[in-house]
Amino acid sequence: MIRIDDRTYSQAEVEALTAAHAEQARLSDRPGARFAVCFTDTIDWLALFFAIRASGGSLLPLHPSTPLEAARRLAREAGCHALYHNSLTAEEIAPLPADPGPGQLLQMSSGTTGAPKRIARSWSEIDREIESYVGFFTEPAGMTPVIACPTTHSYGLICGLLVGLRRGAEPVILDTTNPKFLLKALRQIERPLLYSSPVILHTLARLMPEGERIHAAMTSGTLLPEPWFERIRGKTTHMFQQYGCSEAGCIAINPDMAGSAELGRVLPHHRLSTGTADAPAEIVLSVPDGEIRTRDLGYLRDDGMLMFMSRLDDTINVAGLNVYPQEVEDVAMAMPGVTDAVAFRRTDRFAGERVALLFSAAAEVTDNALRDWCRENLAAHQQPGELIRADALPRMANGKISRREVAARYAEAAE
Repeated sequence: MIRIDDRTYSQAEVEALTAAHAEQARLSDRPGARFAVCFTDTIDWLALFFAIRASGGSLLPLHPSTPLEAARRLAREAGCHALYHNSLTAEEIAPLPADPGPGQLLQMSSGTTGAPKRIARSWSEIDREIESYVGFFTEPAGMTPVIACPTTHSYGLICGLLVGLRRGAEPVILDTTNPKFLLKALRQIERPLLYSSPVILHTLARLMPEGERIHAAMTSGTLLPEPWFERIRGKTTHMFQQYGCSEAGCIAINPDMAGSAELGRVLPHHRLSTGTADAPAEIVLSVPDGEIRTRDLGYLRDDGMLMFMSRLDDTINVAGLNVYPQEVEDVAMAMPGVTDAVAFRRTDRFAGERVALLFSAAAEVTDNALRDWCRENLAAHQQPGELIRADALPRMANGKISRREVAARYAEAAE
């Protein structure tokens, strides 16, 4: 049913563990409760996940590296009633609910404001997403899902594990991000479909010997820089991309990536509005109780492909002209010797805003050479007015980078 590293658990074993965990955790004594769960042992985490879901409870998954005090804080912020932290004995956080509601998957998101907020999706919503995902995205039929990302995140949990189980596959969970171990494991699996982060995919593509390819890879979480996309695309037989948000789950899937900005085609259970190629607009989902505003700027191509332009918060307005950071970054990273780049906003007394570029590069790449390169390949309003060299950029494990945080960090350094 599930393989974790080198150990395979049959359906009977998983069901027995799930029942035992439900009994030891005394879930029947806490009907309708919200639980925060943090386990370093993946099979214990999954058994308790299946048990809480089956009981109709709500669940906040916590990354296995979360320390106890941090887990308590997150549990309180999410309004949880109990915490299981590497133990099936619950730590009480708050009184049990008098009127329990439907079971939900809980997530904590900072959103665009930086203020933590709880996002709750019912198990029935997630079931609907899984059915839509499996019915619409048929290309992985016969492939083995290989999950090299946390199953405490909805990407690995829902799209990797639960979708894989729904297809009748035996998902493989790899509890490591060591690229050499991942390559070795992939070579031993027939028709693997790798669910991982853009950073890991890029690292694997760089390490793979000439002529070797990954059978299939899924990317999600952040738009790939064009040089990364080209390298990964060249090392995969099938390259997929999915796009979504915490509030709605997976929104669109691209079954055959030809460009990093091609987010995919919208899953049939969603209703979406956005702009056109001539007039991009925010991607907005219609939901029964209103709408979900993604804060992503994009448009629908005539063939139904959802295209990404920029985060609304990241768009830089230079003297009334919009600059999309990804375009600047792709140009900079196309220069030989430049290894990474992020464009971000600076205030300007004349233009209102201007482009700054944080980059890493080989020693032979000079600032003047990079300026000349940008002048040759970018319009005047897109060209970086400021270049900042760094040994490495502050990317997270999933490849994301906060332009707002970069701008704040280097504004402080300049003062």
